[in-house]
Amino acid sequence: MLEHELRDALARFERGEGAAQDESAYVREWFAPQARGDLLRFRSLVRDYEHADVLRIVFARAARSARLTTHFDLDFPKVAQAGPYWCHKHKRECKPVEKADHFLRRYTLDTLTRLKAFARLRTGRTADVLHGDAAAIALPGAFDALVTSPPYPGLIDYHEQHRYAYELLDLDDLRDREIGAAVRGTSKAAIESYVDGIVNVLDACACVLKPRGRFVIVINDRRGLYPEILERSGLVLEQRYQRHVNRRTGRRAGEYFEDVLVARRT
Repeated sequence: MLEHELRDALARFERGEGAAQDESAYVREWFAPQARGDLLRFRSLVRDYEHADVLRIVFARAARSARLTTHFDLDFPKVAQAGPYWCHKHKRECKPVEKADHFLRRYTLDTLTRLKAFARLRTGRTADVLHGDAAAIALPGAFDALVTSPPYPGLIDYHEQHRYAYELLDLDDLRDREIGAAVRGTSKAAIESYVDGIVNVLDACACVLKPRGRFVIVINDRRGLYPEILERSGLVLEQRYQRHVNRRTGRRAGEYFEDVLVARRT
């Protein structure tokens, strides 16, 4: 059923079906005319299918790649790239993407391949997905481990980074509910707000952790905030690993690292 729907949606798109409507100012700025026409036509077909959420994932992946941006800055583009440019990733002159049909085709088939591979590996186990505020949601513990990667304060604006998806899929912008959102930026008050928010989450989660359970926290702790956060949360650091982040689609400095913290309850 899922495979049929993905292939059917792609076939209809390639036959020219769908209507390109509802262009916002953001879409006109960040997508070339043919690219936004391709995307909006595909989007209009999504609602016809039971597995619309899978098609929305395909759509969002294609939209990310089809923006008017440089190849080496897909993660954090600041302004739309209107003309040819020297590409630091490919070491030659490149030009922005003008269409999206090839991305929609690629990601439809790639998503189908990944889902088939996952289906072959499934062991019959199930997973529950709870969508909500980790500081307030009721977690059905106890758990052997809790793995998390909190926001990186002052380093990544997650909502702006994925604004193309918010705009094109008409998603609610909940940035004001992000940890530390009460005071934005990197001021002393902003960092204190962030630290308080993380402590609240870890406190709430610690009560559903088994006595010998562990927290695994992936974070870029360049400000050295987590010793205080762990102490205030009643956690003891057991191991700190450093992970070299050098497998990105964009171009980042080679010295970019993340910390993997393993902590236990006192």
